Amino acid sequence: MKTSIATVSISGNLPEKLEAIAEAGFDGIEIFEQDFIAHDGSPREVGDMIRSMGLEITLFQPFRDFEGLPEPLRAKAFDRAERKFDLMQELGTELVLVCSSCHPQALGGIDRAAADFHELGERAARRGLRVGYEALAWGRHVNDHRDAWEIVRRADHENVGIILDSFHSLARQIDPDTIRRIPGDRIFFVQLADAPQIEMPLLYWSRHFRNMPGEGDLAVTDFMRAVMATGYAGPISLEIFNDQFRSGPPKTIAKDGHRSLIALMDDVRRAEPALAFTSAEMPARSSVDGVSFVEFATRGAEADRLEAMLETLGFHQSGRHIAKKLSLWTQGEIRIVVNRETTGYASSAYNMHGTSVCDIGLSVPDAADAVARARQLGAKPFEQPVGPGELQIPAIRGLSGSVLHFIDEASGLSDVWSVEFTSSGAQATGAGLARIDHLAQTMSYDEMLSWSLFYTTLFEMDKSPMVDVVDPDGLVRSQALETRDGRFRITLNGAETHRTMAGNFLADSFGASVQHVAFSTDDIFSTAEELARRGFEPLPMSENYYADLAARFDLPPGMLDRLAAANILYDEDAGGAFFQLYSRPYAGGMFFEIVERRAGYGGYGAPNAPFRIAAQKRLMRGKGVPSR
Repeated sequence: MKTSIATVSISGNLPEKLEAIAEAGFDGIEIFEQDFIAHDGSPREVGDMIRSMGLEITLFQPFRDFEGLPEPLRAKAFDRAERKFDLMQELGTELVLVCSSCHPQALGGIDRAAADFHELGERAARRGLRVGYEALAWGRHVNDHRDAWEIVRRADHENVGIILDSFHSLARQIDPDTIRRIPGDRIFFVQLADAPQIEMPLLYWSRHFRNMPGEGDLAVTDFMRAVMATGYAGPISLEIFNDQFRSGPPKTIAKDGHRSLIALMDDVRRAEPALAFTSAEMPARSSVDGVSFVEFATRGAEADRLEAMLETLGFHQSGRHIAKKLSLWTQGEIRIVVNRETTGYASSAYNMHGTSVCDIGLSVPDAADAVARARQLGAKPFEQPVGPGELQIPAIRGLSGSVLHFIDEASGLSDVWSVEFTSSGAQATGAGLARIDHLAQTMSYDEMLSWSLFYTTLFEMDKSPMVDVVDPDGLVRSQALETRDGRFRITLNGAETHRTMAGNFLADSFGASVQHVAFSTDDIFSTAEELARRGFEPLPMSENYYADLAARFDLPPGMLDRLAAANILYDEDAGGAFFQLYSRPYAGGMFFEIVERRAGYGGYGAPNAPFRIAAQKRLMRGKGVPSR
């Protein structure tokens, strides 16, 4: 199975695009005519440059407004085609994409179009070239792959075949299983793109909102299952038009694209094992049984303040590392590691970001399989020297250079706490915090699709629709990813401006990955009472917030007063109720959250976010005041 990508899919000039595509691991490219024209090299030089990078030119595109034209436009269309054939031979590629005509004078009629393509096939054959016909979703007369196939079938020429594009078919809600009727050898090329489900004109939707398979809402896996069921054995290629990608880093976009194709074909193989095609064997997506630990890189007085806050939250220091300046703080199923090392990875993380979450440990069924899949999908491995008595725990790089460690029971990695830490022997009752409910990662908005793809291709996670979180100084886009049993939840928060709290944290921490950790409790009122006894300082909420709660919800007698007294926030949906309690901001904008979910509440308290953010900003430095 060869992988390919259209040069229009990523940013940069042509050499930059090619370098990124080759580095990402693609086999070939679709050369978009505009990218070629903008380059100052000759066709032969461009072809040589592409091949020197280990790539082949899988397709030249697009050739527009060809079929069904009246004379003299028809003759001119064939003249244009001959010129493009000249160019293709100089470049060193043998397949051209002809998209269905949008010309205002184009005439309808399948037989007329078929006759044009038969003649074009004759001309292409004399040069050893092939022609692929694609139905644009907004084509004037042909906008359905079924009609495009009928034209190709009637053209009856071995040098003329169909090109299928997932966006054009799925955007028009055409049943992908209709593709199974097409002989695989008549499919010359397959282009893939996903997209969010948005109501807008097809052309605008296509030109601005396509994304990688798995990043949108279209049934791309079903589409590819149908394609592969035909016996198709050609390249699978990405053709992505996306404003965000056009301004993004080309190497990141290219790597995301390659990851999306590899993961997609693995999904196809697993969904329909009877299909015969060659794809990379890899372990399945890993389930996640929960967060095994969260590790903070910190030092000196900042570390003292962090540990003091953990004590007010009911954590106790249950152990110390046998060789390093690491202390282990536990409560319920929660483990927090405080790393004060002045050498190694955590030290580098502290020097870059200040006090921050540098490492997240995930409990998985098989750590080796989890890291193997991650590496096959392009994740960067992480290793550092292991001292005497320490375990070698598989890990990869995550957001902003942070680390994800994988821990399982079968290989003994879950014994790390007894192997590498000496117990303090202290017993503590805690404050009722049971487990980590979710982690909130902050990033620039442009990175959100990339990290959503990262998590959903590695783990068995579903993504919720993206929502807008209103900050007094702008918008933050937020998307939740979670396992179906809720044991692992993560929210991705994309900042578009440094004026928002998320954006300010991102700027001040130089891109630290986690802005807050949310702990769950089974009784938030009892937890709040215990926290108050321990000296915990909650985020103070305004009286106006609680007055509004009284108007919005029919709360049981006395509950509103209990909420207000403890500064607890409240929300509910059709499934159940949700309670939230926040710490005050610390270390440049990080904070802790305590939640209780009742019944089937499935959200994250999004309606409360504007009021929580406003309360946090009241406690932070004023606008325009430098952090240092």
